Amino acid sequence: MLADTDVLVVGAGQAGLAMSHELTQLGIDHVVVDRERAGAAWYVRWNSFCLVTPNHLIRLPGGEYDGDDPGGYLTREQVIVHLRRYAASFGAPIREHAGVSSLRVVDEGFVAQTEGGPVRARRVVAATGAYHRERRPPVVEELARHVPVVGATSYRSPDSLPEGRVLVIGGGQTAGQIAEELLLSGREVVLSAGRAPAMPRRVAGRDGIDWLLDSGFFEQTAADLPSPAARLGPNPLVTGRRGGHDLNLRTLAEAGAQLMGHITGLDGDRLVVADDLADSIAVGDEGWAYICALIASTARSLGMPEPELPSMPAGSIPVAPPPRLADLASVVVACGFRPDYRWIGLPGVVDEFGLPLQRDGASTVVPGLYFVGVPWMRSRKSPLLLGVGEDAAVVAAQLAA
Repeated sequence: MLADTDVLVVGAGQAGLAMSHELTQLGIDHVVVDRERAGAAWYVRWNSFCLVTPNHLIRLPGGEYDGDDPGGYLTREQVIVHLRRYAASFGAPIREHAGVSSLRVVDEGFVAQTEGGPVRARRVVAATGAYHRERRPPVVEELARHVPVVGATSYRSPDSLPEGRVLVIGGGQTAGQIAEELLLSGREVVLSAGRAPAMPRRVAGRDGIDWLLDSGFFEQTAADLPSPAARLGPNPLVTGRRGGHDLNLRTLAEAGAQLMGHITGLDGDRLVVADDLADSIAVGDEGWAYICALIASTARSLGMPEPELPSMPAGSIPVAPPPRLADLASVVVACGFRPDYRWIGLPGVVDEFGLPLQRDGASTVVPGLYFVGVPWMRSRKSPLLLGVGEDAAVVAAQLAA
């Protein structure tokens, strides 16, 4: 047996480490297992990845950002170093390369089967991160028969792709940042745009995220959303690259990206594309307007001067003609992620969207099973470096009780 413990924490990313910190503080015996190593989810980001939230919003319990650039944006390597230093700071009991393949209920608890052997625990906390499985539209499988296709977690840099024209599929933060990087490298980029709200990087000298923090945006709960499906919607589009700047469909078009709508299929050697690019642009514009209005009302509520609100680039965006397959050197798919808790293997644990049925992190289906790091578990900030620590403390208090 790999371990026999009170609490098994599955996952050694920011959620699992925050959970381990809180359990350590309470003196609760536990073991953290991970399929790879601490902070592994960040290793699969592309080489130039950096945070889109300012560094000072890294608020892990006992692992807050303490560097000299609170308004900057950590790179991928810096995030990994921060998390591994955090784990070492309180001696997190991590078993690396011990991914869980199954979980079953036994008398007085659970047995998890890991790559390193079984683990017996009275309680289990699933902290496997916010997103697990890359979402791929059905047409991608057909595209892959003709053109090299790379998923967002496999993309590394422009040099890692074959020379030539690149099709990027997606419209969220990942797709936007990869498309911009390819453009800056001199690549010709066609973007099959998804729908994501846009936001200004800075307003009145302050980061847009800081304005949103003051507005209560990150305290919104799932009850504030228009539908349960909205929990899987994209985050506002922005980037922290090169000091942080606006990034949206309009800025990408200005930078030279050729924009078109969603790909619905293939007609011989040509892509079939929906006539919905205008809808995607409208979603970005509406998000920008909503966030600007939120910033203005926040300034008033705080007694601050009315900020000068930035405008989106004006003008219409031409729709690019669907490219021929022969004109594409590669395809990058960045359509977001979906949860995957199949390793738990217990019936009824998740809802129709694959998200856990839980209340304050406690499964409402399986006694002794808990979650942390889940999108919208308690609020919008639940899976973020900003808020996952608060959720971990709530779960730890239940385990202590």
